[in-house]
Amino acid sequence: MDAGLVNAASNAAPSDVAPLMVLKKAMDLQANTTLSLLAALPAPATVNPAHLGQNVDVRA
Repeated sequence: MDAGLVNAASNAAPSDVAPLMVLKKAMDLQANTTLSLLAALPAPATVNPAHLGQNVDVRA
């Protein structure tokens, strides 16, 4: 996210809603992009057999 947007929104007068609307739009766009990237990831492949990783030996 552009730091200039955050700076403009934080320094805006209370009656000036345009910087806040631009910041919200940028955050929504970034959230949608992130969700689409996460959806594009392939499912993790199980490399280990099913019986591995079920028990933890806590004795040394």
